[in-house]
Amino acid sequence: MSASAFEDRSPGSEAGDRRLDIAAAERLERKYDSALNLRETGPRIQAFLYWFAIAFALYHYLGAGLGLPVDYWHMGLHLAGLFILILISFPGRRHLDGLRAKPDGRWRRGNIPFHDWILIVLGVAGALHLGISWRGWDFEIFGLAFELKEQALRQGDPADIDIFFGTVIIVLALEIARRSLGWILPAIILVFVAYALMGPHIPVQILQHPGVDWRQFVNNMYFPQEGIFGVTLWVVSTIVFHFVLFGVIAQRMGLGQFFIDNAMILAGRYTGGPAKVSVISSAFFGTISGSSIANTVSTGSLTIPNMKRMGYPGHFAGGVEAASSAGGQITPPIMGAAAFIMAEFLEVPYTTIVLAAVVPALMHYVGVITIVHFTARRLGLAGYAKDRLPRFRAVWREGWPTVLPLVALIHVLFSGYTPYMAAFVGISLCIITGFSSLSRPITLFLPALFLLFVLAKFLEGTFSITLLILLVGCTVVGALNPRKRQSIQALLDSVRTGVQYALAVGAAATAVGMVVGVINTTGVGFRLGFMVTNGAAQLADLLLPLLAWTPGEMFTQGSIQLFLSLCFVALACILMGAGLPTTALYIMLVSVAQPALAQLGIPPLASHMFVLYYGVISEITPPVCASAYAAAGIAGANPFRTGISAFTLGLGKLIVPMVFVYAPVMLIVLPEYFSWGAFLQVSLTCAFGIFIIATAVAGYFVHEMGAPARLLALLCGLLLVAPGTESDIIGALLWASAIALQTLRRRAFEKRTISMAEGADRPDEKGGRG
Repeated sequence: MSASAFEDRSPGSEAGDRRLDIAAAERLERKYDSALNLRETGPRIQAFLYWFAIAFALYHYLGAGLGLPVDYWHMGLHLAGLFILILISFPGRRHLDGLRAKPDGRWRRGNIPFHDWILIVLGVAGALHLGISWRGWDFEIFGLAFELKEQALRQGDPADIDIFFGTVIIVLALEIARRSLGWILPAIILVFVAYALMGPHIPVQILQHPGVDWRQFVNNMYFPQEGIFGVTLWVVSTIVFHFVLFGVIAQRMGLGQFFIDNAMILAGRYTGGPAKVSVISSAFFGTISGSSIANTVSTGSLTIPNMKRMGYPGHFAGGVEAASSAGGQITPPIMGAAAFIMAEFLEVPYTTIVLAAVVPALMHYVGVITIVHFTARRLGLAGYAKDRLPRFRAVWREGWPTVLPLVALIHVLFSGYTPYMAAFVGISLCIITGFSSLSRPITLFLPALFLLFVLAKFLEGTFSITLLILLVGCTVVGALNPRKRQSIQALLDSVRTGVQYALAVGAAATAVGMVVGVINTTGVGFRLGFMVTNGAAQLADLLLPLLAWTPGEMFTQGSIQLFLSLCFVALACILMGAGLPTTALYIMLVSVAQPALAQLGIPPLASHMFVLYYGVISEITPPVCASAYAAAGIAGANPFRTGISAFTLGLGKLIVPMVFVYAPVMLIVLPEYFSWGAFLQVSLTCAFGIFIIATAVAGYFVHEMGAPARLLALLCGLLLVAPGTESDIIGALLWASAIALQTLRRRAFEKRTISMAEGADRPDEKGGRG
């Protein structure tokens, strides 16, 4: 690998193979994340983009702490910023020639074509038009009267200027999604648009609807509450942007390195140490970042080369990192952008989603680390030598202050404050801990301002005395701790990078808002949901006679219909996830899955989590799996084989959604289903079942497994994973017999090995050794 991601990789160095080089990680992210492939621009344009991105982030940061403008102004400003940043940064053609700088000409300046500047002006005007015209206007210029009713009176009867700017916003929303994410998402959205406009002409009768004309369509897509200025854009502009920014700044100020060092301390010395470090460090990274690719290149640039040197095949090493990093979108407390949108859809606090995600996320990592461990046993791979491991005392003496922002963020989040207030606190403490110090007195105004903010919030009754003490303590310790600080330039670069990460998510949320608008306008979600459940019911009627001989009530018409409905939705998630960001995929499919699964009695939270999980699985499912391809690039391995390895390692994410749909007690937060006895039984047997299935995948337990033993282990694991006392007992008994067979096979192998050794040492007839 030509671009090293290590500051020091010398074998004799204590820091060797574990020092994260942020600049190298950023280069890898730009290489493998298409959302960071930006076009070359002239120096003036580059400077403008740099400082505009910082100003854009500063607006969101201050708004989170001091108060946001009303929704239509806030979302309009956010969308205007997206148009400026995306239309300048991403060319109309994404191939190499479109990214490369071209000389200035009559219609091009700084490598930005003249038509892109026109699109920017139109996009900004359309984004801000709602705010400017919200109260209407009535004025006269040069004898010409201009009158426009306030927005509430135009709702349902938009003015011509609304139609014009609404059309501009619809077209440009598709364009920024195409430039930053490719053609797949805009193409799917265009299908929904065509469905809304051509309702009476749909050939399938159940999908027919009266349809809407263009004027009414623009009204529904452009005006707030639904469509583009709906819940998806609001969540991204108000919450997701801030957490993306927090994750980047927290990593850059040293929390990422602290996670890697602690993962080395916890797992580095054991069997298959480098792979276990990858799993644990990726799980830690998942607490601050919901980006799979960012997690993959940040930890993978360190762990993948180490795994290969220790003897893991390249495709397996890449698969371990991709599967572990993809878990970031389901790992509390940050999770991915879709989790914040889920909280808004379900109208529950975000902390409810966080608590519900804890046990399922653990199941994912149980599966990954079990496969890693037994694959290492099968290959005979050891851990790191003791002299290559970091020292616990040295790591914590140097790095413990970096944890303060995360601790404060989690406390604020679980104390009932808004997620964006929690992000504001976390970002502030990251800046104070990582960038301000006594050695640079000018930087001390940052902790001073934050202390004034905290005190003001306490005096007005917003912050409790407990929170006041915590935040004051974190601020003082963060500012005065002796840890080496990053430069202000590094802080600005981190902010700029965080904005770049947020662009693709913002574009996806803007465009996919039209899908939500079409579903609300036409009711297609319920129609498609009915088609799913009806098709599953018909297929269940065909299968029931074939399964009626089984004992008990395991296979009833209702259970078969539910299972088939879940399979249909899961398959749709995986197939549609080929190239779609998880956020967009979740929004589209949950609109179909929720009505379908609600008809079958599934709680809304369980059905939303089900779609989220299978949306995340699509990120490690070939043929399109960006995280696995990034890992393959670092490992120098075949991308498709790496994707297969990542998919296999992610079996926990593949299985556990079925469990919490059948047994919602696993999600903890649904009181009508929860009891400690049921929770412990479902969770422990599920974890044990995933463990057993993982041994089948690895092909090793107490001894290497042949095909029959692996099939038996797979059956045992599935029976234990399936909620139910009867299946648990059968699975446990089968596993006991499987262990007995494995033990007997191992003893026979050891006896043969001893006999062969003794035969080799026995003297032959001529006095020699055999």
